[in-house]
Amino acid sequence: MATSQAAPVDPHSMQDVTPSLAENGTPQPEGEEAVSETLYIQNLNEKVKIDVLKASLKGLFKSYGEVLDVVAHSNLRMRGQAFVSFASPEIAQKAMKEVRGFPLYSKPMQITFARTRSDAVVKRLDANNLEQHTAKRAEHKRRTRYSNPLKQKFKAKRMAAEIDGAAAAPAARRPNVQMPDEYLPPNKILFLQNLPESVTKDQLMALFSQYPNLHEVRLIPTKKDIAFVEYMDEGSAGVAKDALHNYKLDGENKIKITFARK
Repeated sequence: MATSQAAPVDPHSMQDVTPSLAENGTPQPEGEEAVSETLYIQNLNEKVKIDVLKASLKGLFKSYGEVLDVVAHSNLRMRGQAFVSFASPEIAQKAMKEVRGFPLYSKPMQITFARTRSDAVVKRLDANNLEQHTAKRAEHKRRTRYSNPLKQKFKAKRMAAEIDGAAAAPAARRPNVQMPDEYLPPNKILFLQNLPESVTKDQLMALFSQYPNLHEVRLIPTKKDIAFVEYMDEGSAGVAKDALHNYKLDGENKIKITFARK
């Protein structure tokens, strides 16, 4: 798992994002967001294997309530996206409020409500209509298979390349050089590494609350040796970082503390 992390952002402030999709991968119409049992998640790290991504999402969301299903695919329409279904809209709403913007595998998650119910939700809450639901979804998928905007855009690009004679040779890929964690600019979120795997949220709260303006401590369910600590301002975060960097929480291993990567 990558240890370089991005600071949380409000996904609604980002421009040119992919249009909302229903769980079958078709674009959803614009309109007022309605609460549902299923969350639609965008901006996921496409380099993470699907089974690992699904397990990470389930581990992250299960603390809010029962997770009925996690749907994610690696195809062109669905990569970088997933659906997480809960037993009730209230659970989904609470999870979205607290997890939206959380940096999973270095990318802040953009979360909205899905526009249609998932198969898992219908099976649990409206089992009598499951067959009708799946048939309707299959028919919609069949009708939109060749009219999907993403596929049309891809097809148009391919045809344009063929008309020109051949696709242009890809440009040489520049190496991805990242600034070392130790030299990242200050911000209000600290990134903790080399934690004891037995560490608890209460232990970290007790440790970092010694310094003023502590806002939140976030553990990563699938990676127990890292965590995020957020303060109300970067000045308070800097004081805690300077005081606790290399602190031996278990008496043996030194905690590495840097500012979170934006």
